[in-house]
Amino acid sequence: MTDKLKTEGKFTYAEAGEGKAIIVLHGLMGALSNFESTFNHFSSNGYQVLIPELPLYTLPLIKTNVKNLANFLKEFMEFKKIDSAILLGNSLGGHISLYFAKHHPEKVTALVLTGSSGLYEKAMGDSFPKRGNYEYIKEKTRGVFYDPEIGTKEMVDDVFKIVNDRSSVIRTLAIAKSAIRHNMANDLPEMKQPSCIIWGKQDIVTPPEVAVDFNKLLPDSNLFWIDKCGHAAMMERPEEFNQILSTWLTSRNL
Repeated sequence: MTDKLKTEGKFTYAEAGEGKAIIVLHGLMGALSNFESTFNHFSSNGYQVLIPELPLYTLPLIKTNVKNLANFLKEFMEFKKIDSAILLGNSLGGHISLYFAKHHPEKVTALVLTGSSGLYEKAMGDSFPKRGNYEYIKEKTRGVFYDPEIGTKEMVDDVFKIVNDRSSVIRTLAIAKSAIRHNMANDLPEMKQPSCIIWGKQDIVTPPEVAVDFNKLLPDSNLFWIDKCGHAAMMERPEEFNQILSTWLTSRNL
């Protein structure tokens, strides 16, 4: 997706299509390319789809937290003159969506959560990081998927680079601590937006019971399962993910 990226001011993002806005928020180790199929599908079917690069490793350390990442989203929407959007978040991206929806409910048309953190914080890695150990990083990266072959060498290399950069590691741990502090369990019952929860049945990072809890706590949600699928459904089972989301958006007149 690097050919689709543009940089304007402090924002680097991909954008395509016209219609209602869908803003996609990636996870802690998630590249924008993880969403390529979803980006292409919805931008070709009546939506304006935007994927901003989140400043996970470029904010000052003291500002590297869920709150300031949500503030970044607010600034991005103002920059793009988007009053309200459907927020689609994977892992940390889901958590940012939820925190943003808590503080700016009028700016969120709907929520789409997949492998979202916010309730269960193994999402940030229980034994992270072991620097220098490539095989360990490879095993952890590939283990995110039901089919480990999805975890390409390029992906493993990217994660290895992050965990071997001291600045990136410190910021990763800061975000992890912030995510634990900002547990959303007490906030979810107040979120009235339509919410679509799409979850891999074999997600070991945010296990299936997390999706069940999200569905119980969010007042207007629907839960959909994808079998033979791990933590990144939009990447591992893109056609199924897109079909579920398309059908749900139509059923909700969104």
